[in-house]
Amino acid sequence: MSKIVSLDALEILDSRGNPTIQVAVLLDSGAVGISKVPSGASTGKNEAVELRDGDMKRFGGKGVRKAIENVLNVIQPAVIGMDPSEQEALDAKLVAVDGTTNKARLGANAILGVSIGAAKAVAAERKEALYQYLSPRENYVLPVPMFNVLNGGRHADNNVDFQEFMIVPVGAPTFADALRSASETFHALKEILHVKGYDTSVGDEGGFAPRLRSNEEAMELLRTAIHKAGYNIGSGIAINLDPAASEFFEEGTYVFRKSDKSKKSPGEMIRLWADWIERYPEIYSLEDGLAEEDWGGWPLLTEKLGSRVQLVGDDIFVTNPDILSRGIRCGIANSILIKLNQIGTVTETLRCIELARRNGYTTVISHRSGETDDTTIADFAVATDVHQIKAGSVCRGERVSKYNRLLEIEHELGSRARYAGHSVYSKWKGFEKS
Repeated sequence: MSKIVSLDALEILDSRGNPTIQVAVLLDSGAVGISKVPSGASTGKNEAVELRDGDMKRFGGKGVRKAIENVLNVIQPAVIGMDPSEQEALDAKLVAVDGTTNKARLGANAILGVSIGAAKAVAAERKEALYQYLSPRENYVLPVPMFNVLNGGRHADNNVDFQEFMIVPVGAPTFADALRSASETFHALKEILHVKGYDTSVGDEGGFAPRLRSNEEAMELLRTAIHKAGYNIGSGIAINLDPAASEFFEEGTYVFRKSDKSKKSPGEMIRLWADWIERYPEIYSLEDGLAEEDWGGWPLLTEKLGSRVQLVGDDIFVTNPDILSRGIRCGIANSILIKLNQIGTVTETLRCIELARRNGYTTVISHRSGETDDTTIADFAVATDVHQIKAGSVCRGERVSKYNRLLEIEHELGSRARYAGHSVYSKWKGFEKS
């Protein structure tokens, strides 16, 4: 088998114009795997540490030269000669060399770049797509995409408290049709916003970021756009929410500072979501409806709504198997968002997905708000058979690159590909396939 002969690393820019790290893993066969690591804005407190330089003379302290030095001077000597196809052994070595519980010494950005780069190098050597290498089988399922088309919270400079309002083409027969219907709805929404005199500039993830009369107006705008584009609300195109509630949680209270300045207790937030889901039955997924620190509220939310909608934990779980295990014991959520850079290695990510699956939790592969043109998560979603992916809106190149990669995968698989579609939508109480 081929061995790792060298690593290289480069400071590049992400989609917000901030530095991130690119890592190349070179094998003795000549094969190379390149990984470009993303960065989040709305981050969980328990995420693996993204190492930054802190040198205010460069990039406002956000440079990643320390991470690069760790790749070249610490990780490289430890992994040279290792078999990159032994992913678990390689990742265990990376974790051991770091020696911390949260990858604070070397940086999760440095470690993940090597972990993914090794997998991509083996795939390149075998002349296989990454999804085929990670999970060789005959047939594959293309994930349902969640398109963030209206932005608020930390992703936009407007007066909307909730971070993401997403359209989800559950009724399409293929991924290509799903992408088309989302694009048509996106452009219908743009026209509606223009007619109303609202701003049509976009936020970090490609969604529009207008100043609205209320958080709820975003729902009405999406419903109007879906109808205008010619699709059924719910059975054709559903709506998902990611309020990112940790961002407006202050000392046990949810404070709507961007909109009406109101305050809500955890119980009142749960009643708000119950009311929304009653009045908007097209909502099938609610991500981070409560804050990561609200371990008392989450079980109540799950008891109230867990049989009716997908309750996704992102900030509270941060792709960490240990934290997810605690959440399972406490009856928190029924789904988990999966972000590779929250935990830092391919192996730990796969373990988290498997733990969720064994316990009946659904999973959603996700991008970050600070992205690159790297399309790893598209292949990863297909390989892991998770059936759902978040990669932003249908504009901005770093978002569209993931969707275009899924188009390529569907095209090359032909009849061996199936689009998840209604299988994710009809799972929840009160929704039926049309």
